[in-house]
Amino acid sequence: METKIIHITKENIEATAKEAADVWAQGGLVAFPTETVYGLGGNGLNKEASKKIYAAKGRPSDNPLILHIADMEQFYTLIKTDNAKIIARAEALADVFWPGPLTMILPKADNIPYETTGGLDTVAIRMPSHLVARALLQECKMPIAAPSANLSGRPSPTSASHVIEDMNGRIEMIIDGGDVGIGVESTIIDLTGEVPMLLRPGFVTPEMLQQVLGTVETDAAVYRQVGKDVHPKAPGMKYRHYAPKASMVLVEGAQDKVITYINEEAKKKREQGLRIGIMATDESKELYKADVVISVGSRISMDSVAHNLFRALRDFDEENVDFIYSESFDTSGCGFAVMNRLLKAAGHQVVKL
Repeated sequence: METKIIHITKENIEATAKEAADVWAQGGLVAFPTETVYGLGGNGLNKEASKKIYAAKGRPSDNPLILHIADMEQFYTLIKTDNAKIIARAEALADVFWPGPLTMILPKADNIPYETTGGLDTVAIRMPSHLVARALLQECKMPIAAPSANLSGRPSPTSASHVIEDMNGRIEMIIDGGDVGIGVESTIIDLTGEVPMLLRPGFVTPEMLQQVLGTVETDAAVYRQVGKDVHPKAPGMKYRHYAPKASMVLVEGAQDKVITYINEEAKKKREQGLRIGIMATDESKELYKADVVISVGSRISMDSVAHNLFRALRDFDEENVDFIYSESFDTSGCGFAVMNRLLKAAGHQVVKL
């Protein structure tokens, strides 16, 4: 398949939106930028399109897809509205966080195929704020199922070049909207239980959710690896995600001890002939000795770390390192999302000093 790549401009955005809408109407796939990461979109009401998304990504079919919508009118057509408490919670969150990087899980309407929801009776929905994504969604007038536009398990794409690397020749169109803003996927909250449950941390933090909803619990899968027999309710819960090609270990502890430990272990592995990468910060990068040292930003700005995280993981792939050591981060604010992604990227391999 030949993939058409379009660099978006103010002049061509309207025509590009119409072209993408035509591809979606015919059951094809289009990758496009959102404020979080690039999404791989298909018509969420077309089960064959959803199957194509799974095939293009090499994604397990029990891993649910997120529906992206343009407005609240569309929202009400995709969910069951018989539970007033659930609807009230969803509307309260939408008033504060939509459009934006928050995904809500609710009981699905009958028009959504199980191929889109991973076989579940719930559906994940979000309304993105990115100008290109909004233009596309408003033009196509259909809910677009869109997981991250990467091969399953790889770091999520934060630029069109990442999408091209993984998806060129696999899908009909890639829309290049430049680098994304946030850099980690949306926060996911499940509203179907008695107490709202955080399933994936993101830019919208638990504290922000609690200000709207009151009590919010956090699913254990955020902290630990999920068993093979578990059916995931949201993307990113069960399978290894965000992973570089090299093995990776996350090191937790006092900063001076972390630096000493990583340098000592890196030296041992280099003596064995291995090429070593270290994920550091602006404050520590000059203190490491390795083949490749990459800073993900400053510790005083976790937003910068989130923005650069997936790019750094892909850069390690390009550098062909054999093993990666990464510093750990405080879990306040956006750091919670950063640590969640790092734990999954490392396959929960953690050294605690």
